[in-house]
Amino acid sequence: MWENAVCRLEGSLVILEPLEARHEGGLFLAAQDPEIWRWMTYDAIETSENFRIWFEDAVALSEAGTQAAFATLDARTGRLIGSTRYLALRPEHRGLEIGYTWLTPSMWRTGANIEAKLLMLEHAFERLGCQRVEFKTDARNERSRAALSALPARFEGIFRKHMIVRGNERRDSAYYSVIDDEWPEVKANLRRRLAG
Repeated sequence: MWENAVCRLEGSLVILEPLEARHEGGLFLAAQDPEIWRWMTYDAIETSENFRIWFEDAVALSEAGTQAAFATLDARTGRLIGSTRYLALRPEHRGLEIGYTWLTPSMWRTGANIEAKLLMLEHAFERLGCQRVEFKTDARNERSRAALSALPARFEGIFRKHMIVRGNERRDSAYYSVIDDEWPEVKANLRRRLAG
């Protein structure tokens, strides 16, 4: 069942497709705003070489089965608008993480991220049989933390000096989770938000 962790997921606003070589050019165009990369562990993707490092890493980790990367498309136009991944795949513990999520800024506050989370959480809980889905973000990333709280995902704490990013920058990570007992409430909330 977990060999199908990454598959095409379709909504009315976004489509998530397994990341493939054909997505590279369109995603590079969508990734040009440095604000996208402010809180990521990767440096800003300002050149095709930097972007290729990010892209090849995502594809390689997906092929190795340790992650499952998606390209995010605008469902109305088919335009590539971002990417997201399942990380830390733990089928033996029925858990995974959702992360490395980014959208081109023109898609911020459009419902695209809400629907992408709904599609990924629905797939994780209802088809993969997860009991836990977790998220982490830079503790200073207020926009991401507000979005996670709005799911609602439960805040679990700060892992201090959790990562070294962009060379030698120490990052504290804020952890959140949704467990299977909470999924029906989270699903209903996400659907309400999309309908509104």
